[in-house]
Amino acid sequence: MEIQNSKFKIQNSNDKGIALVMVLVLAVISLSIMAALIYMLTAGTQTSGIQKRYKTALEAGIGGSEVAYQFITLKGDAADQQAFIVGLNAFAGLNAQVVTDINQCTTTLLNVTLPDGRTCASLGNFAGLAAKLNLPTACWSAGCNRLTTINPANNATYDTRFDIGTTTRYRVYAKIVDTVEGNSAGGDEGLTKGGVVTPSLAGITAPSMPYLYAIEINSESRDNVDERAKVSVLYQY
Repeated sequence: MEIQNSKFKIQNSNDKGIALVMVLVLAVISLSIMAALIYMLTAGTQTSGIQKRYKTALEAGIGGSEVAYQFITLKGDAADQQAFIVGLNAFAGLNAQVVTDINQCTTTLLNVTLPDGRTCASLGNFAGLAAKLNLPTACWSAGCNRLTTINPANNATYDTRFDIGTTTRYRVYAKIVDTVEGNSAGGDEGLTKGGVVTPSLAGITAPSMPYLYAIEINSESRDNVDERAKVSVLYQY
């Protein structure tokens, strides 16, 4: 009888050991599931926050591009640019400016011949933003910096800078990286239906070909530089 009791006790002890192992395994599985659920919830919240910040910065960039378009319509006229900047800053506090380093951009000194036979020198001498706005890219000097990269810490990598927003301020950097010349500046149409052309006949006019500008826009939060977005725009004027 004593031997049988001893065997029973040994068998009962083994059952308890197996039960403990099963409990530990189930506990590990449960904790792993809970940890995965917590991670998914946290990651989802972080992703939503990232998307929200990006969308806000993107909207700031799109809004900033509208201001950049206004700079383009001025065709680089220094007096008009200054008046426009003063008006913007007085009305909306945009802290707008055309950066100083853009003045290094000029008509190239190289005797570049364009496809139509003209040379860059025949188009006139321009400096600063006016060179980018009035000349095809082939006529830009090295100081025009046609690279698409914008570094907010380096004034030479962008053309204009301005702030937008009220409660949350975003700083927008704009840069023209390519220009295709057009005739939107206005050609002489004095002979249209006049002069040697019979007034009763329809005059033949040259088709309007707008200037094409490839523009890079960077926008970032003034309070958190991680909130930023980039927009590439093809604008015709």
